[in-house]
Amino acid sequence: MKKRLLVAGCVMLAAMALGVTAGAADEELVLFTWEGMFPDEVLDGFEEETGIKITYSSFDTDETMLEKLAQAGGGDYDLVIADDYIIEQAVAEGLVQEIDKDTVTNFGNINSLYQGQYYDPDDVYTVPYGAGIPLIVYDPLMVDIEITGYNSLWDESLADSVAITANYRVVNGITLLSMGYSMNEEDTEVIAEAGEKLLELAPNIRLIQDDNTQNALLNGEASVAFLYTSQVTQVLAEDPNLEVVYPEEGLGFGIMAAFIPSEAPHAEAANLFLNYILEPENAAACMNYIGYINTIAAADDLVDENLVAPDDAEGEFILNVSEEADEAYNKNWTEFKAACGQ
Repeated sequence: MKKRLLVAGCVMLAAMALGVTAGAADEELVLFTWEGMFPDEVLDGFEEETGIKITYSSFDTDETMLEKLAQAGGGDYDLVIADDYIIEQAVAEGLVQEIDKDTVTNFGNINSLYQGQYYDPDDVYTVPYGAGIPLIVYDPLMVDIEITGYNSLWDESLADSVAITANYRVVNGITLLSMGYSMNEEDTEVIAEAGEKLLELAPNIRLIQDDNTQNALLNGEASVAFLYTSQVTQVLAEDPNLEVVYPEEGLGFGIMAAFIPSEAPHAEAANLFLNYILEPENAAACMNYIGYINTIAAADDLVDENLVAPDDAEGEFILNVSEEADEAYNKNWTEFKAACGQ
C-alpha cells in the first residue's frame, strides 16, 4: 500500500510540474495529420510525462482533412496539423478554436518570421510546425542540360525522366511562374493557358507522387525531380552529389501549422501537447525528423543547419482562390494526369 501511494504521489508531482490536471492525465489526444509527422521519441515522451494517450489518425490531402473535420462539426479530433491555405478555410468556417496561451507558455519560442501570417494574422489559432520551399533536384550524371528553373523541365531531352509531387495547386503554380504569372492567378483564361503548357510537359513526366517522390531519383527511375522540402533533405542526405536548383522564375513557400478544432473533445490535452512540442529539444527532434525548415527560434541551435532559413527567405504562398479559378485549376490537373497516363 505504501509503495502504491508513493508511486501515485510521484505521478501527481510530475503532472503538476507540467501543468497537467488530474483529469487531463486520464485523457486521450486524437492527433490528425499526414503519416510520419512525428518521431516516436516525441510522442512517447509526451505520453510518459503526462499520462495522456495519443491516437494518431492520418489523412492524405488537406482537402480530405477539411471535409472530415466539417462533417464532424469541428469535433472528433483534438489537434490537426495541415497547410496554411486550408487552415484559412477552416478558420473561416468556424472549425478552429483559439489557443490557450496560459497553457501554451512556450509560444514565445516561435520564430517571428512565421507569425502574423495571412491565415492567422493575430496568432490566436495556430502554432507553426515547419516551413517549406519546393525545389528541383537532379542527377548531373544523367542530365545533359543546365537546369536553371521550372522551364528547364520542359526540355525535350528530359523525356520520361521527371518526377513531380502531386499537389494540383503547386504544379499549376510553378507552371504559372514559368510563364511570368502569380501562383495564385485568378484569370481563368490565363489558367487555361497554363493548362495547355502543362499538357506539353506530359511527355517528360515519369512519376506523379506525393509520398517518397525522392526515391525515383535514388533508384534511377528519374533523373530530375520537383520535391517538397522534406524530400529534398532526405535525398541529399542519401546522395550529396545531386544538384539542387532554386528556380530562377521564383519560389513557392508554405507553412504547416497546428490548430485545435472548435469542438475538440480534449482541448486541454491539445494545448499541453502544443506546449510540449514548442520546447527547444522537442521542436528540434521534430524538425530533424521531418526535414522541414525549423519554425521555432529557440531550437535553431539544435537542428541541422540546413533546416534554418535565412532571415530574408521569401517565396509566394499558395492562397485560396475563387471557386471559378479553383475549378479551372482542377480541370488542368485532371487533363494533365490523363495525358501522363496517371
